[in-house]
Amino acid sequence: MTGGRDYDAILLVSFGGPEARQDVLPFLENVTRGRQVPRERLLEVAEHYYRFDGVSPLNAQVRELREALVAHLASREIDLPVYWGNRNWEPLLPDTMAEMVAGGVKNALAVVLAGYSSYSSCRQYREDIEAARQSVGELAPTVDKVRAFFNHPGFVSATAECLQTALDEAGDAHVAFTAHSLPASMATGCDYELQLNETARLACKECGVPDDRWQVVYQSRSGRPQDPWLEPDILDHMRLLDQRGVTALVVHPIGFLSDHLEVLFDLDVEASELADELGMKFVRAATVGVHPAFVGMLGDLIAERCLDQPERRVVGELPACLDVCRVDCCPSGRPVRSG
Repeated sequence: MTGGRDYDAILLVSFGGPEARQDVLPFLENVTRGRQVPRERLLEVAEHYYRFDGVSPLNAQVRELREALVAHLASREIDLPVYWGNRNWEPLLPDTMAEMVAGGVKNALAVVLAGYSSYSSCRQYREDIEAARQSVGELAPTVDKVRAFFNHPGFVSATAECLQTALDEAGDAHVAFTAHSLPASMATGCDYELQLNETARLACKECGVPDDRWQVVYQSRSGRPQDPWLEPDILDHMRLLDQRGVTALVVHPIGFLSDHLEVLFDLDVEASELADELGMKFVRAATVGVHPAFVGMLGDLIAERCLDQPERRVVGELPACLDVCRVDCCPSGRPVRSG
């Protein structure tokens, strides 16, 4: 990836999700390719999707976000086409890259829909983009990527507004901020935990939540049971809060920008059912989705690069993430194979 600023297209990059029952297993096979996940585990996760008739809400929400972003860019007189490609399901990145080549795109700016730094939320997307470039050959456009945005004021503001709405409904409640768990070996090589805690702290500061009333916890772990992953799990955390006499909980999935199926199943089903068992009031905060402050933030990130703006807006105690990631950033944590 280069540092050029003469962009002629925006590339919106997302995880992807199935939109029909027959898509579920092929989608999960794409997600887990190369990770030696047992077939029975895929079938188990597939049942989560079948509960929603095989439809993840993610693609529909990205379509809505794309429309909002196109309108926002037009209001800022940034006249660039917005392409969309996914890592794991249609529209897949290689197909989108071929579409860009056919459209004459030479230099694109990628907006990856992930706000934090880790292998799976940053570096792997850069590798996916590069693989897509390689798939179309020498006519492939250059593709740069906007910075991670966990501490951009627009993201923090949207996150805080979603939190405040949930707090207004829940009353006197504790707050659990959730994010997708990672293998501990992956987490040690990046700032994922640090950044999540900073976003949570800033949102709580805006909403007046005391430090002893919130915690970042994790959800949706997968992989082998013997491998350590980030903890505590949201369900374990809820049981502990119950033992401490907590009777109301707001759960805010800040690690997700929109309602992935993990949010719908792990929180709206499993965590909600556990809360009922515990007699605990449970309110799930909305994801930022197409919140105007979030869409405006994406516009800011694009303007930084397209209009050569030197300021990198942040709030809090941590600096802005780099425009161009270090070569060795966010390793996968997996053993390097030789030979």
